[in-house]
Amino acid sequence: MPLQFELCPGRMIGGNHPCFIIAEIGQNHQGDMEIAKKMIKMAKDCGADCAKFQKSELEYKFNKRALERPYNSKNSWGKTYGEHKRHLEFSHEQYRELQKYASEVGIFFTASGMDEMAIEFLHEINVPFFKVGSGDTNNFPYLEKTAKKGRPMVVSSGMQSMETMRRVYKTVKQHNKNFTILQCTSAYPLEAEDVNLRVITEYQKEFPDIPIGYSGHETGISISVAAVALGAKVIERHVTLDKKAKGSDHEASLVPSELAELVRSIRLVERALGSGIKQMLPCEKACHDKLGKSVVAKVKIPKGTVLTLDMLAVKVAEPMGVPAEDIFQLVGKTVTEEVKEDESLLSEVVDSYGKKAKS
Repeated sequence: MPLQFELCPGRMIGGNHPCFIIAEIGQNHQGDMEIAKKMIKMAKDCGADCAKFQKSELEYKFNKRALERPYNSKNSWGKTYGEHKRHLEFSHEQYRELQKYASEVGIFFTASGMDEMAIEFLHEINVPFFKVGSGDTNNFPYLEKTAKKGRPMVVSSGMQSMETMRRVYKTVKQHNKNFTILQCTSAYPLEAEDVNLRVITEYQKEFPDIPIGYSGHETGISISVAAVALGAKVIERHVTLDKKAKGSDHEASLVPSELAELVRSIRLVERALGSGIKQMLPCEKACHDKLGKSVVAKVKIPKGTVLTLDMLAVKVAEPMGVPAEDIFQLVGKTVTEEVKEDESLLSEVVDSYGKKAKS
């Protein structure tokens, strides 16, 4: 059984606990607090467990030349990349306001800390867990400092190799046992051929003592639902109010109706996964009583006859007799009463059927 731990207060993940569903708002809020709040409320209304943002301290995430470079994309909110990012970046005060609003709405709130200073701020406002975006997964000084904070961690693995993920696992595990790794491919939108869901099962083999999840950027919900069927314990999907809105992430995001359907489908799959124990279930009894087959006499069998296979047949019979799967156990046993042709062979007329041989 994979490790179970408390990701958020009162909310366990791993084992048989429900999949934890993260609605990744990211920067799809367009830098607008009202849109951000609408998205938090939308995530709650659709049944997600957590509304997640992205927090950067820009001077710590980018160097000066990166911030000063011209940014002429159709998605740009400024003439330079720095102006663009500043437009989309909420202040510390605004983050506290959003956190308060999420609490009022009744949904967990956190953010990806996109640099070490952002992690310090998120730690200060007491987020329930840290999300490590794929861009920082191979940033080992960052990983070590984040793990040492002691909060649960969700680590995406886009753009990484299995060798790197083994190092990530060892680095985090040394300081913090409460973390999960998400299979992820960093492309927006993501084509099905590049999803590589089988990595989920490879992670489960490589890291059997932590829960494994999936962070998806594909269109639609089918692949994310399949990830849950493979055992994903955390699902993260970008969300938006409008796929055609300005910004590079909207196209790979789910609108409210899709997020709600994703949540419904995941919960349905979880019900369908069951216990893994194969047995006849109570719901199957009616079908069994109507169509279940048992052993009948192919010919008239006089009292005292030693049964051979050519005397027996399998049919839907009334009353039900010896179960079909036990037909070979009857061979060599003696009948204690006459059985007419086509009659059910009842267990009580077969000597020693179902009994242990005497020592």
